[in-house]
Amino acid sequence: MIISPKTLKPQTVLFRQDYMSSVLAVRQKAWMVFFIGTADGQLIKVERVPVSKCSTYTTVQDCWSAQDPYCVWCSSKKSCTFEDDCKDSDWVAIPDDSRQQKMISYKIVMDSTGQKPEIFSITPSIVSFYGRNHAVLSGRNLGGVIRVRIQMDMDCTLLESPVWSNDGVSLMFHIPSIDSKGVVKVCVLLPDGHCHGNTTITYQSSPSCSDIVPNSTWISGKRTMTVRGTHLEFVEGIIHSNTLQDLQEVKLHRNNISQHLTYYTPAAGNAQSSFTSSVSLKVANETLPCPTITYYPDPEFTSFETIRTEDGVLITVQIMYGDKTVTLNLKSSLHLFLLLFLLLIPCIIVVVAIVYRNKQRKLTAKMNKRMEDLELDIRNDIRQGFVDLQTEKTDLMENVGAIPFLDYKHFASRIFFPESESLMKSCIKDMGQDVVKVHLDECCQGLSRLIQDQLFLTSMVHALEEQKTFTIKDKCALASLLTVALHNNLSYLTDVMEALLRALMQQNSNAQPKLLLRRTESIVEKLLTNWMSICLYGFLRESVGQHLFLMVSALTQQTAKGPVDCVTEKALYTLSEDWLLWQAQDFSSLLSKSKRKFLSTFKAKFGFPYNTPIRDVCIEYEKEGTFIPLAEVDASSEVIGEVTMLNTLKHYKVSDGATIKVLSRKTHAPLSPQGSVKDDENFTGKYFHLIDPDVVEDQRKNPERKKLKLKEVHLTKLLSTKVAVHSFVENLFRAIWGLPHSRAPHAVKYFFDFLDTQAENMKITDPDVLHIWKTNSLPLRFWVNILKNPQFVFDIEKTPNLDGCLSVIAQAFMDSFSLSETQLGKHAPTNKLLYAKDIPKFKQEVKAYYKQIRDQSPITDTEFKEFLQESSKKHENEFNEAAALRELYKFIERYFTEYKTNKVRQHFKSPFLWKRINK
Repeated sequence: MIISPKTLKPQTVLFRQDYMSSVLAVRQKAWMVFFIGTADGQLIKVERVPVSKCSTYTTVQDCWSAQDPYCVWCSSKKSCTFEDDCKDSDWVAIPDDSRQQKMISYKIVMDSTGQKPEIFSITPSIVSFYGRNHAVLSGRNLGGVIRVRIQMDMDCTLLESPVWSNDGVSLMFHIPSIDSKGVVKVCVLLPDGHCHGNTTITYQSSPSCSDIVPNSTWISGKRTMTVRGTHLEFVEGIIHSNTLQDLQEVKLHRNNISQHLTYYTPAAGNAQSSFTSSVSLKVANETLPCPTITYYPDPEFTSFETIRTEDGVLITVQIMYGDKTVTLNLKSSLHLFLLLFLLLIPCIIVVVAIVYRNKQRKLTAKMNKRMEDLELDIRNDIRQGFVDLQTEKTDLMENVGAIPFLDYKHFASRIFFPESESLMKSCIKDMGQDVVKVHLDECCQGLSRLIQDQLFLTSMVHALEEQKTFTIKDKCALASLLTVALHNNLSYLTDVMEALLRALMQQNSNAQPKLLLRRTESIVEKLLTNWMSICLYGFLRESVGQHLFLMVSALTQQTAKGPVDCVTEKALYTLSEDWLLWQAQDFSSLLSKSKRKFLSTFKAKFGFPYNTPIRDVCIEYEKEGTFIPLAEVDASSEVIGEVTMLNTLKHYKVSDGATIKVLSRKTHAPLSPQGSVKDDENFTGKYFHLIDPDVVEDQRKNPERKKLKLKEVHLTKLLSTKVAVHSFVENLFRAIWGLPHSRAPHAVKYFFDFLDTQAENMKITDPDVLHIWKTNSLPLRFWVNILKNPQFVFDIEKTPNLDGCLSVIAQAFMDSFSLSETQLGKHAPTNKLLYAKDIPKFKQEVKAYYKQIRDQSPITDTEFKEFLQESSKKHENEFNEAAALRELYKFIERYFTEYKTNKVRQHFKSPFLWKRINK
């Protein structure tokens, strides 16, 4: 059959043109554009025509009911428009397979962290092939997860489970069931369709139930039942069903294993007769059958009768068990005893309760008494701390006698070689001892001439610093040896230092200029320390030395006011919380401390120290006309466990005003062959003084010594010590940054001007950089070293406790030069809090100090060279330059025989050196 073509008739005439041969309609967003082709080859574009008339629908119901796939209801405009006209807003439309593919618009917002979801674990990760309800998935960035996807390795089918709850780090979902065992992959699905994470779930066989033991219970329930079978760890619950109460679910006990699980039977309500109940295992959404159990009525005791017989007692008990009555006949004296015991149980319980109550009352009274004593001790400690703080006298002894200044060469050698006593002794000339004579060979004589060449010397320094095995310790030693070797020509040494500093500044100019001179990691930085020490020795001794010694003496006197533990070196009066003695009970002077006081009194009175070391000094106590020797340890010493308490004056009952004889001994006592117990290698482990050892209570002779002490109660001692020595600290600080006759020391003014010039040459305009350079050059590099090590200036001994106090003062000194403002709270360290109120005032003084130096007229080169020449001449012949040259040559020989490179050779053109090195 032939079908004739159908003739199409237009519904509306949009455009008419003769010789039209083709029409093309193109949709452009919400408009239709027509292109007309003619027989003579023309292409005519017709005005665009709207696809739909959405604006005619005024309500959301009309817009939706029109079933127009091009119209949407725009929520922001509250009108029916085209989808393209509803931007940045939600809209609702009728989906159409050929046009609109979405019914409701939505936006997906990525998590604020911008990270993908991650899966850490799934609990449980092993289930039966029935699945599992209420599984928990833990991970990170899970806030946008909408489903959990599960896929078998050999199956292309994807299973997806919705998410029930989600807090971003964990979510709950149901693990679906599958048809077989195996391992499946799990990932979390986002709204954009991407699945993230990779973990697994293992499906195993389903549980099976073989037996229930026992197979009966009573109507009131609560009987423990044991279900036997396989894979019972997958069971989520037990379901009892009967005609009285259908589908009653029971919770399981914890710690069930694969072969059996236990649970309590539920009550059967108001049942009066026995019946059979079916039992099922609940696994996910499935129930698996188990053997049935029988419910019986609760047993009732109906009668109890005892009859005495010749053999004992006959006990008859009748029990009704449902519709059955059971009679128990028990004939034995044991049952009588058992019955009597059962009757005595209430009496025993009453007696135990009474005894327990009495003991509890006594224990409570004892604890209340201890708490009252503890409260009283704490109150006394706090009150005593407050009294000490308010009545603290600052009139510490200022007349300390002659100040034991070290001479220049010993001061300088301790600055130059703080860690090398051998170099220190070989490079100085002491009176009363033969100077080590060093004969310089040809090479050392050549080196002596070569180091006078600035180009050679700077090249040698750079070449040595390029060696990888040239440590910081070697750099410091080399810088100090150069200082000794060139001490007679300080002007030349200054030129070399400036050249090396300029090279170091150029090296760090592209990095962080604020870190310049912050540490001693190069030869020139140690050279600068030595140079400052040489140039400022006169200012240190004339203007600062007395204030420094008074401050150290004040700290020593304040510390001696209270107890000082001989073993741990901790003291009650200190500035450092780390060295605070807060555990001590009663205070009694130790014998070694008494010896030290005797010798200090002798030195203060006569102006020179007692000529016998403290370890060779013995003391005797006069008692009833005889002198009794006092020893740190003897047969009368208190021993706790394996630890011995050092003897004190209280131990020997030495009263005030007693006569003490101080003697020098040539031989040591038999009880102490090493001269002092401190010479013992295990001194801190074998002895104790004020801090009780950590031993059990039954080993103590005096249990009352052990009292609770709180460190925070004694923190007021830090403030008390600070108040006592504050005036000395202030005087010292102002002596350091003071300007005698309104002029800074020559070296300070000259070097600060040098730093200003270098900053200008390097085009550094940040004033903070210059402030930090000056602070790192003078306060940090010189004054902090002096503050923390007064033994470099004076002939004194620095104890660990004194070192802790000086560290706190040095920290406050450096905080005064800091540009940053530190916010301090209750958790701030105490060494910062002690001087927190003083630091702002000190900072203003430091700014004024720097400004006065900057405004001071520059020192001329001639004037400064005269100062350097005068310093060199004043201390000439105090150092052994020959020994320093010999040690310098050893450095060159040690490092340059190992690294003979062309780069090193070009620095050294001396035939003498290379002849010796090549050998």
